[in-house]
Amino acid sequence: MSYEETIEYLYRLTPAFHRIGADAYKPGLERSMKFDELCNTPHKRYKSIHIAGTNGKGSVAHLLAAVLQSCGYKVGLYTSPHLLDFRERIRVNGHPITSQYVIDFVNKFARFIEHSQPSFFEVTTALALDYFRHKKVAYAVIETGLGGRLDSTNIIAPIMSIITSISLEHTDLLGDTVSKIANEKAGIIKRGVPVIIGEMSDLNLTEQFRAKAFEVSAPIIFSTSKDNLLDAEIKRDSSWVFETADFGNLTCDLRGLSQKFNVQTVLTAIQVLLKSGLQLRLASVRKAFTNVSRLTGLMGRWQEINSKPKIVCDIAHNPGAWNVNMRQLFFEASHHEKIHIVLGFSKDKDVDRILYTLPKNAVYYFTQAETERAMPATELAEKGSEYHLKGQAFDSVIDAVNDATMSATDNDFILISGSAFVVAEALKLFPNAIL
Repeated sequence: MSYEETIEYLYRLTPAFHRIGADAYKPGLERSMKFDELCNTPHKRYKSIHIAGTNGKGSVAHLLAAVLQSCGYKVGLYTSPHLLDFRERIRVNGHPITSQYVIDFVNKFARFIEHSQPSFFEVTTALALDYFRHKKVAYAVIETGLGGRLDSTNIIAPIMSIITSISLEHTDLLGDTVSKIANEKAGIIKRGVPVIIGEMSDLNLTEQFRAKAFEVSAPIIFSTSKDNLLDAEIKRDSSWVFETADFGNLTCDLRGLSQKFNVQTVLTAIQVLLKSGLQLRLASVRKAFTNVSRLTGLMGRWQEINSKPKIVCDIAHNPGAWNVNMRQLFFEASHHEKIHIVLGFSKDKDVDRILYTLPKNAVYYFTQAETERAMPATELAEKGSEYHLKGQAFDSVIDAVNDATMSATDNDFILISGSAFVVAEALKLFPNAIL
C-alpha cells in the first residue's frame, strides 16, 4: 500500500475518535498492552514524560520537548489530533515520522489489527512508541488522547507525570463533574513517580490529587505554589516575556493568556528533571522558549496567520478553553476596531455553554468543517441567535474565512476557532503559516 492507502486502511478498519467521536472510544488497556508486547515493549528503552489535562497539555508537551531538544537530547513527541497530516502526531526533534515507517508498521501488524480490532488511537500509540525506539530517543514526551486512567498511553512507565488543568470535557465518557474527570486524569499518577499539577483553582480538586499521590507514594508538586515564575508580561503580539528565578528573562513565542500557566508548569518540570540529572544550559533554554513552534511544529494555538487584518487560529473546543479565549478577545478588542469570529464545532461538544460566554458585539461566521462529526452551520447559527450572536451561516470553512477577510478592514481582528477541523481547513488557505 502507498502511504495514503495505509492511512485510509486504518481509518476504514479502526474507529477514529477525531472522525466519528464517542463511538470510537475503547476504554481499557488490554489491547494496548498486547500490542506493546508484540512490539517488545519499546517504551522501556527511553525515558518518558506523561501529560494529561483538559487544556494546555499540547502547549506544555511542545514547550517541554523544545527545551529537551535544545539541550542536545533526541526527543520524541506524541500528540493528537493532527491538523494537516497524520504524521504530525509523531515527531522526533520536530521532524514527523516518515511515511515509509508508517507503511511498514501497519503491514507488519495488519493481522493483529484485523483480528483484535484496536482503535485508531491505540494503533497510533503503538506506532509512536515503536518509532521512538527505532530513532533511539533519549526522552519521549507523551500526551494522553482522552482522559488518562484508561487511555492507551497509560501503559508507559514515565519518569514524571504532568496534569495541566481540569474542566468539563467529554462528559459522556469521562464523567459529568470536574471531580469525576479529575479522577480519570489522576489515573496517570504512578507509584513513586513525581507528578506536577498545573493550573488548579478548585481546592477540592487539589485535595483529590493530593490524596491520589499519597495513595501511591508519588511526590506531588503544584506548579502554582512554586516561585520559579517571578513576573510575566504579555506583548502586543500576544507573545510573552517571563522573568524567572532560574533562567532570568525568557521570551516565549507561544501566544495567548493561557501560556502563563503552561510556562509555570514547564518551569516546574524542568526543576524536577534537573534533580534527576538533566543537563542544560541557559542559552539552550532561551533558544527553546523563543522557537517552540519552529522546533516542534506546533500549530493552531493562538497562531497568527495574517497581519492586515490580523487573523488568529486557535483550537478551542471546550468551555475551559473559551474562558481563556474570552479574556484574550477583550485584549484584542482594545487594539482593533471590530472583532470577527469564524466559528465551527463538532456536534458532540457542549456548544451552549460556550456560546453563552461569547461577545455580543462581534460579527460571526458560523461554519462547518468537512467531517461527519461537524455540527451543521445552520444549526450553530440558530443556537448563536438564542444567545444574541449576530452573523451568517456558511456551508464551508473556505467561504466563511473568505467572507470574514473581505468584510474586515486592516484594523480589524479575525479569530478562527472551535474544532481542530475548522482550524485545519483554514490553515490551508494560508500556506505561509504552515510549519
